[in-house]
Amino acid sequence: MSMPSPLPDDPRKWTGWKNYNSPNYYERLCLSVEQNPSNELIEDHTRQLLVWWQKKLPLKNQPSNPLAQILREGLDIAPRFLAEARLGLCNPETRKNLDAGLLETAKTNYLVEFRRVFSIISAGGTLGEDGEDSLIRFGLKHGFTEEEVHAVIEEEIIAQNVERIVREVPPAAVVAPEPAEATVTRSTSSGDPVTEFRRFLKLSGLDSDTMTDDQRDALINMAEGLGLNGGDAEDIVDEYLEELDAIPQKPGTAAIAPARIVAPIKSNPEAKFGKPTTPIPTTPRPNTPRMAVVVSPAEERAKYPNFKNTLGQQLLLVPSGTFTMGSTGPEAAPNESPTSKVTLSRFYMSRHLVTCAAYEAFKPAHRSNRIPTAGDDHPVVYVSSEDAIKFCQWLSNKEHRKYRLPTEAEWEYAARGSENRIYPWGDHLNNLGTLANFADVNTHFTWSDHSVNDGFAETSPVGTYSRGNSAFGIEDMAGNAWEWCSDFFEAYRSASRTNPKGAINGSKRVYRGGSWKSRISSLRATCRNSNTLEYRCNDLGFRIVCECE
Repeated sequence: MSMPSPLPDDPRKWTGWKNYNSPNYYERLCLSVEQNPSNELIEDHTRQLLVWWQKKLPLKNQPSNPLAQILREGLDIAPRFLAEARLGLCNPETRKNLDAGLLETAKTNYLVEFRRVFSIISAGGTLGEDGEDSLIRFGLKHGFTEEEVHAVIEEEIIAQNVERIVREVPPAAVVAPEPAEATVTRSTSSGDPVTEFRRFLKLSGLDSDTMTDDQRDALINMAEGLGLNGGDAEDIVDEYLEELDAIPQKPGTAAIAPARIVAPIKSNPEAKFGKPTTPIPTTPRPNTPRMAVVVSPAEERAKYPNFKNTLGQQLLLVPSGTFTMGSTGPEAAPNESPTSKVTLSRFYMSRHLVTCAAYEAFKPAHRSNRIPTAGDDHPVVYVSSEDAIKFCQWLSNKEHRKYRLPTEAEWEYAARGSENRIYPWGDHLNNLGTLANFADVNTHFTWSDHSVNDGFAETSPVGTYSRGNSAFGIEDMAGNAWEWCSDFFEAYRSASRTNPKGAINGSKRVYRGGSWKSRISSLRATCRNSNTLEYRCNDLGFRIVCECE
């Protein structure tokens, strides 16, 4: 991690300051373990960062200043965290333990990624020589020994019931009996990360119809491991899928060369890492085409029941489906078009916005940031998108599930359903005061609607307006508090998409749904808004999504 010199005075122009409370001491000081920084460098970074924070102290007396809202509690606690990091890194024993822990964590993370890559390359139930070569190079590149890589491959072959495919050597080419321990000649890497990544894509056998969201994530992570930029990797995947889509299907295509299928190798239970043993030939499986399985919403609900997490939040299943994203209606803003057909895989979404009580279980100090009228069951506000993401990471680690912010597409689908409703409850505005909390007679804005009384001047307890539920039973998707999404803001495109995630990077993140300060038009399910990643205000919160196992 690099630190700009000089440090930008405006925190919106660099992100390093946000790491002041990171559990990683190196990150707090804008350093990395790979740098192996000297004590002098540690002291220099600490000094620069402390001076930077000291210059921001006058903002504590300017709570309405946008910079004060961005920096918030860091103004009080950052110096203590920076000093703690300095002492830890300058202490040889503490630093040794930290380095060992970081190395072990990195290796564990790479192992998880390695297994995901294995699943992609062996998605057809077989593992060819080219695929195994690529896996070995991927493992070696990320710090594993060759023995460790082979051991993991053998474990995954057995665990995932994968068969090895070894190309048969034509009889005419055999000039001598094969030795007892033959060495298979491996192809070498081109050294070009783009070529290598495209090779992985080809080996995966995936196309635009079969590539899942998780598989795409794993491929992008792998590309970054090869040295590619995430955005470039996304473009390469898109280009590759477009190329495949342009190729007409040719039924009955014969294999290039005969192959023999080799059974999984049984691992040695007495050794942690072992070399591959001699493969045992088995009868080849029929080359049966894989058929897509269509599951109805009722079947998905039976398989994935709603549940309540440890914070008492209800998570409701949103079944797979297709809808029209965006709007060209008379009230639609320019950023709501063009419309596009979007298909989404099932996911869980919290029935309610994250409450003050739930968020404060993660960050107790946030209680002081509640708006005056907010109780435990009101939606948490004054949270940035980065705050919301950290909450999801904390909850994921706590429950061993994958929680995150909804994508913009997931949010809109959960609000509109396949019926493409204008508002979560339907297309009407009858008895609006019982459907949503927005700028009504209790508020004092120029746009307040004095003909409606929803009962609250600011936020309301979550679940107050159950008549305003979406088709999936999700509440408060219109009004009360805006809701952060995971997407960086970008203009819409008309092309059909499956499980879109939005732009890879950007300066603004999307939020949706309107709030207690919103006019009626902002309650529409297609209405979009966005702001900087660290933006916080008194009518912006979030809800969570949990991925289906």
